[in-house]
Amino acid sequence: MVLVQRDAPYPHVEFRDSLDGDLLRVVPERGGLITGWRCGGRERLYFDQERFRDPALSVRGGMPVLFPICGGLPGGVLSLPEGSFQLPQHGFARDLPWQLRPLADGRGIALELEHNATTLALYPFRFLLRLEVRLAPGTLEIAATVHNRGEAPMPFSLGLHPYFCITDLATARFEGLPPRCVDQLTGQECDTDQQIDLMAEGIDLLAQPAGPVRLVDPSAGTTLELQPSAPLDRVVIWSDPPRPMVCLEPWTAPRGALVSGEGRLEVLPGSQIQLHSRYRAVA
Repeated sequence: MVLVQRDAPYPHVEFRDSLDGDLLRVVPERGGLITGWRCGGRERLYFDQERFRDPALSVRGGMPVLFPICGGLPGGVLSLPEGSFQLPQHGFARDLPWQLRPLADGRGIALELEHNATTLALYPFRFLLRLEVRLAPGTLEIAATVHNRGEAPMPFSLGLHPYFCITDLATARFEGLPPRCVDQLTGQECDTDQQIDLMAEGIDLLAQPAGPVRLVDPSAGTTLELQPSAPLDRVVIWSDPPRPMVCLEPWTAPRGALVSGEGRLEVLPGSQIQLHSRYRAVA
């Protein structure tokens, strides 16, 4: 299936699976943003179209890409042998235009972001970030490849920040989370169930599960499963009430990893690292 340019309900590019009708919507010029994933006759991603129409505002919805950091850094500063650099929250990948093309196997799309003058002023590394997003029956498969095109080892973190539709935050629940997590608002370890109970009030937690994590929405009769793979296996859950959504995000590392070293990844010159994540619509 080729990519099709659509003007409604907002300008985007559509990729549709010819077998079961599942589709992706993407706006490459706005951070390579996947704005829609229709699966099993349902739209799975929450997307605030009104906010999206104002380019001065940050996006609320879709599936932003977090690179080369997840979260923020102390003082917003990345200190390296090359100097000190001001990196914004979640990096810059979600704010820059990407290149888009269909995959050769016909199953999805490829999105690419390459270093340029803007990125080098914030992060002094020459890189290519490639995302391959594939549709399979009831499934969204994501493979991210980080290439180091420079002459020095390149540290990074990477995350996906998908917003999923929820009918009722008060009754939605998660399965597969460990008993303890980190409250990212305070930086303190805490009880996971107690945090999830506060979802309708707003939460931001980080956990490292041993396997898949399921988001269950009883009011809608839907269940969505995140199948993380190391090292993209930390999970962030974030809600922003009263928005009818919750984020179920795979990250490689906690906030501040490029400074603290916890979970920090490094690509050697001329090398690459590939990361995988998968979402499955159980119902």
